[in-house]
Amino acid sequence: MVEETSTEAVGSGGAARGRSMKRLPPPASVNFSRLAWVNTVAVVGYHLIALLAVLPWFFSWTGVLLTVAGCYVFGTLGINLCYHRLLAHRGLTCPKWLEHTLALLGVCCLQDTPASWVAIHRRHHQYADERPDPHSPLVGFFWAHMGWLLVENEDLKRLGIYQRYAKDVLLDRFYKGLERNGRWVHVILLSWLIFFLGGLFAALWRGGTLVQAIQFASSVLVWGVFVRTVLVWHITWSVNSVTHLWGYRSYATDEESRNNVFVGILGNGEGWHNNHHADSRSAKHGHRWWELDVTYLTIRLLGTVGLARDVLTPNPHLATMQGGGRLMTRERPAIPTD
Repeated sequence: MVEETSTEAVGSGGAARGRSMKRLPPPASVNFSRLAWVNTVAVVGYHLIALLAVLPWFFSWTGVLLTVAGCYVFGTLGINLCYHRLLAHRGLTCPKWLEHTLALLGVCCLQDTPASWVAIHRRHHQYADERPDPHSPLVGFFWAHMGWLLVENEDLKRLGIYQRYAKDVLLDRFYKGLERNGRWVHVILLSWLIFFLGGLFAALWRGGTLVQAIQFASSVLVWGVFVRTVLVWHITWSVNSVTHLWGYRSYATDEESRNNVFVGILGNGEGWHNNHHADSRSAKHGHRWWELDVTYLTIRLLGTVGLARDVLTPNPHLATMQGGGRLMTRERPAIPTD
């Protein structure tokens, strides 16, 4: 693939300078002739089932409320707080019972096991917007958003990537156990059952007929699981795609990360991605007063009640990097990969 370059001015409070945007080829380890069938079936299947939500028989306001609440409970607590800020970057610590509970919420988002998520994310930080990056949008927007999930990538095979990027996670027997015999998939299937049976028994308890109970339970399952999961997917994927293409740069990092207001708000703080790449271990991604970071506010609340400790905040040295300073080094680097 031929590399194309273009120059853009980075403004809106960022480090204004000309930037060369290279068009990258996909990672050399990608095999486009082989689909990642498990991922492909899951992604297509979930989207198709989520489309049932447009049919009146599958609608309920309870289901809608469960979708909204679920984006926070499973997406913000499970993915943002646990998978990302706690496990991948060790930006805080919390009691093991709480950490494992939050990890199970993350598993229910169908973004693979904690060890797999952490390993791929750490590889992204090591090679951000370089060819080995698993999902750089410099290859293409669709590639970064979801295309990378649908084809085989030898560099992301479990045994190899775990040894290099997720050894610390797998020292915990809980996470190692999730890897065995597809136990993490059992967690997902159990969550389906809980949502359906919860809706069924709630409708029967209110005096509904069996048919009414099945209809209500189906709406709870479609909205509370499938619609919610698809929404959380696209929010997470937008951090990979949108926030490496559009937005403002507060720090002149050595990749193309941006702070995107839309993703920052919708993703409860994950969209302040340039801030995150500037100091990846910080549990606080919103650096300016108006950069709302609901995930960090949740961490602060947990800290207030004694359930979050050792919370890392932005390095004071970064303040000198706003408005044009070149960020050349990181005093608190991401978790070592070797």
